[in-house]
Formats: sequence, structure tokens, C-alpha cells
Amino acid sequence: MRRVIDNDPYLWLEDVESDAALAWVAERNAETAAALAAGPGFASLKQRLRDVLDASDRIPYTRRRGAFLYNFWRDAEHVRGVWRRTTLEQYREETPDWEILLDIDALAAAEDEKWIWAGAMVRRPEYDRALVCLSRDGGDAVAVREFDLATRTFVEGGFRVSEAKTQIRWIDADTVFIGTDFGPGSLTDAGYPRTVRSWRRGTPLEQATVVFEGDARDVSVSGWHDATPGFERDFVSRSPDFHSSELYLLAPDSSLVRIDVPDDARAYAHREHLIVTLKSAWLGHPAGSLLAFGFDAFLAGDRTAQVLFTPDERTALAGHTWTRNHLLLETMRDVSTRIEVLTPAPAPGTWERTPLAAVPALSAVSVVDTDADTSDEYFMDVSGFLQPATLHHGRIGAEPEILKQAPSHFDTAGLAARQYFATSQDGTRVPYFVIGPDHAATGPGPALLYGYGGFEVSLTPFYSGVTGRAWLEHGGTYVIANIRGGGEYGPGWHRAALGADRPRAFEDFAAVAADLVARGVTTPAMLGAAGGSNGGLLMGAMVTRYPHLFGAIVAQVPLLDMLRFHELLAGASWIAEYGDPDREADRPHLADLSPYHRLSADQTYPPVLLTTSTRDDRVHPGHARKAAARLRELGHQVLLHENTGGGHAGAGDNEQAAHNSALMHTFLWGHLAPQERPATG
Repeated sequence: MRRVIDNDPYLWLEDVESDAALAWVAERNAETAAALAAGPGFASLKQRLRDVLDASDRIPYTRRRGAFLYNFWRDAEHVRGVWRRTTLEQYREETPDWEILLDIDALAAAEDEKWIWAGAMVRRPEYDRALVCLSRDGGDAVAVREFDLATRTFVEGGFRVSEAKTQIRWIDADTVFIGTDFGPGSLTDAGYPRTVRSWRRGTPLEQATVVFEGDARDVSVSGWHDATPGFERDFVSRSPDFHSSELYLLAPDSSLVRIDVPDDARAYAHREHLIVTLKSAWLGHPAGSLLAFGFDAFLAGDRTAQVLFTPDERTALAGHTWTRNHLLLETMRDVSTRIEVLTPAPAPGTWERTPLAAVPALSAVSVVDTDADTSDEYFMDVSGFLQPATLHHGRIGAEPEILKQAPSHFDTAGLAARQYFATSQDGTRVPYFVIGPDHAATGPGPALLYGYGGFEVSLTPFYSGVTGRAWLEHGGTYVIANIRGGGEYGPGWHRAALGADRPRAFEDFAAVAADLVARGVTTPAMLGAAGGSNGGLLMGAMVTRYPHLFGAIVAQVPLLDMLRFHELLAGASWIAEYGDPDREADRPHLADLSPYHRLSADQTYPPVLLTTSTRDDRVHPGHARKAAARLRELGHQVLLHENTGGGHAGAGDNEQAAHNSALMHTFLWGHLAPQERPATG
């Protein structure tokens, strides 16, 4: 029977960098290294995966900022990476001439700090300065420094912010909106900024003027300036929880004008439009719709909507992107994506629609970048499970050109991608993708089932050279389950697994596992499962609720203690997804959901590999540590690998990423099909 832990004996493992906790982690890492990294083939496998990650012929995806295309790049020579730029004319070349703006390896060496690139906000439309964000060893918290793109140097006396979970945006050349840690009371319970302030160049940060303030119980607040020529406006936003927000126009006199849309909707201004994505029904339009209003008319009370997208039971909105004169609409039908071009028609309130491009079945198409200020240019990426990415460049109304083609990194002979549907416990039809050999001819074989099932995240087709080399090339089958909690069929698919209904996601995943066995794809002894973060919670549920369905399970940077998650790092921000352990009404279902509290000595569990990072400041490493300790105490087979850096990604560079992946696949081969375990990688 399940034993609830009333007095947690492993709370000490939540002290992230205590000597005792780190010594315990070092012992677990040594055990994992001895079990997985010391055997034949590990070094070779790791190197082959590293070669994929470092490959010089990868597509260097870019973002246009004015005349240049910007890219951040890591490879064997640039372990931490370089921020660089080139022109479109050069980008068309097989080997473009890149201008190096910032070398993170050189910066880290010069400052003796493990800097990881965390992005940059470039001021538009001038594109002359950037606010560069640097993470210390991969955490979400960042240090911010102003950077001059002409001189390629940090600005002496420029904007500079110490490490925090900072939000910063340009207002003009000498002013920014900033939310950061200003001391006691300035952060929410989740650890994010509670105030938006206006900070002028040359003044001390602590003298920045408060323009908006949220509540300590909010997730966060933010502010930004819309620099679109002719439509310059300032906005602030408050997020009471992960799935709701309030949007305000910040008037020149500092007064606030509420944009009166539902709290669970997502709204923003684009030129003369107000664009609203619905998560629940409103004004007679169903959840999942995309609507457009005249911005000024909406503020004046007009609620006449232009309908840009209406979902059906099989089709959901995947995203949308603007060019100067058009909107590119991305939709999913049974989890395969397509793109349409929407153009405001001469008749007021109407839009013309045309397909942008044909997409192969079971593939994914996405808009990588556009130039919304000045042109109808777009960059579009098309890929599939067995189809390396192709990057197209085009302008609306003209034929696109192929700019870049990614190479194949593994042998696809005899492999195919298929889509099936499993029936969950309550009769819901759950789609899943199967990539591998024809099992009608080969019979059951080792299979790896991956899932996430939360926060309206959709798992669409993608090409992975790492999975191909580590798993598919050696006869393994890879499976992706599109379970409830995700966004594959819109907001309703997500909400079906919220809070006390989270077990619906678990039941969906278990139904896919059972369907794989029924179809002859695999057997329980040869079926592994993997998932990370919220997907790590899913893996914990498989261990404790459905152990008979799996031969081995990997949980990466997992969320496992559902009675204390809200007390740890950013955990309070996820209460809207799971429930509040401090609420009497929620605590029973959270105790039931919590894998850590369901672990028992009288159950037989499959072998478990837990991975985490000491520097993960989003999902606390204590989740994985405590679960590993509890499993060990109860006599179950478990390994823990904790990377000292890497943040929530679990890896800060390609070396760490290759190592983590090699550990995972070595573990899975060793338990699911030891006789087929690659001897040479």
C-alpha cells in the first residue's frame, strides 16, 4: 500500500549547495558513471552524438534585425558559442562570412565565469544597441549588459543589471522598462518581478520609477514598448497565475487603460489591430479561436470581431506570425501542421486566405522569422521525423527559394513514420507517432515512448539526429504520445488534464503504451519511457501507477514532490496547472498525484534513471534527489545523474548534452534489450 510521508526525511537534499547534499550527489554520480559510462561503447556513442550537435553543416537559424541576420552558434571550436551576424546575400552562400559580435568562450575565460548565452534584446528600429543576457552556468537568472553593435563592445557606463530573473525592454535610446530584484518585496512568491519600472540612462537602478505594480501572489508583471513606426505605444501586463493575464495600455500621463478581454485570453496590439487568442468561449466564438478587432474601436467599446481562425474537433491553432502586410497562420490537424496566408481584404472586416506551401504528411512546418516592420519576407522551416530540415526563404506572392538543407545524420533505410490512435480509459481518442521499422515484418522490438502532457505544449513532428543515432539506427522504435494536458487539439485538450484531472494525462500515456503492445510494436519488458520537467511528473506517475507497462523509465529534471513544489524556486507559478498544496480543497488530489509520496516498498518498479542539474533554478533539483533517495531506501533500482551546471535544460553545452543523452540511451538499451545494446555506439 502507498505510504504518505508525513515527516520528510530527505528535506536536507533541498539545500542545493550544502556540503552534505553535494557529497551525496557526488556518490550517486559516481554510481551512475560506473554503471553506464564505464562500459564498452559509451565513449563512442557519446562522440557520435557530440558530432551531431557540433556538426558544421547544421542550419544556422537566424533572426533578421534590420539589414543583418543574427545567429547564435555553438560547435566544437566554440563550446559556449558566438553571437554573430551576416547579410542575406552572404547567408545564401554555402559558407557565409560571419561577423563575430560576442565570443562567449572568450568572455567566460576573461572573467573566470561559466557564462551561458541567454539571448539579447536589440533596440528597434535603429538596431544599434542590445541588452545582452548572460546566465551563470545555465540558470534562468541572468546578468544584463548593454552592448554596442557597431563597436562590438559592452557600453562603458551603460545599462547593467546583476544576476536576477530580470525582464528588461527598450523604450528609447536612453530608457528601458525593467523588472528585477530590487530587494525585499520586489519579487512575487514565484521569484519573478512584481514591479515594472522606468529606468533612465545615467541614473542609479534603485531610483528607477515604478510605473506598475502587481501582487506578491501573482506569477509576474512585465512592461514593453511597441516601437512600430506610427503605432508607438507602451503596455504593461500582470499575470495572476500561469494561465491568466491582464493587459493595460500605459497612457502618456501614466494612467492605465485595461484591454478588456477575458483573463485567460492572450491579446496584443499589432499596428491598427488588437489580436486575441481565446482559451474559453467569448462573444459567441469558441475556445481556440483567433480574433482581430480594430484597436482604437475596441477601446471605444466596439466588440465586432474579425474571425481569423475557428477550431474544429480535429484542428487547432498552432501559432501566427506577421509580415508587413500579411498574417501567416499556423494550424494543426491531427498534429500535422500547415500554413495559410491571411491578407486584409479591401472590404472592411474581411480577410483573404491562401495556402503558403504544401507540406508532406506527418511533417511540421514553422515560420522561423519575418520582417514585420518593412517587408513581406519570411523564413520557413519544414522537417519530419525522417526528413532533415529544409529552410525556405520567400516573400508573400512569390515562389520561395531553398536557402539551407540540413544533412541526414542517421540511416533511415527500413524506417517509416506512422500515426496511430489509442483509446484512453474514458474513451478519448489519443494520437501518437511511431517512428521505426515495420513491426509486422520484424516482430516486437525495443521502443522508447516520450510524452509531456501539460501547459498546452504540443509535440509535433521533428527530426533528431541524436535520437536517430542513439536509438533508431540500432533497431529501436521511437514513439511520441500526444496526450491531454498538451495543446494538440486546443485549449480543451489542455484543460481536460488540469488540477485534479491530471490523471487523464497519465491514463492517455498508459493507453498508448498498452496500444503499442497490442499492435505488436513492443512488449512491456522492451518498452521504455522518458520525459522531462512536467514530463518528469508524467514519468513519476508511470513508475508508481503503471509499473507493469514498462521495462525502464527516465525522468529528466523532473517535478515529483507535489506537496512542496510551490515552496521550491519557481514552483508557485504552476499552481494554476496543478493546484495549491496549501488549499484544503487541493491537497488531497495533489497528495494522490505526487509520485514522491506514492513510492512504496511493496510494489515492483522498473529500473529508473533520474537526471537533474544543480543549477536548475526552475524545477528544484531536490525533486530528483529526494525521489532517488526514497527509491534507494525502499530497495528499488535507481540511478541519479546530476550535472553541476546546465540549468533547466540539464546541459550548458554540447559536451554535457551528448553525455546526458549517452547516459540515457545506454541505460535504456541495457534494460530493454541488453543483447542488442550497441557495442561500438
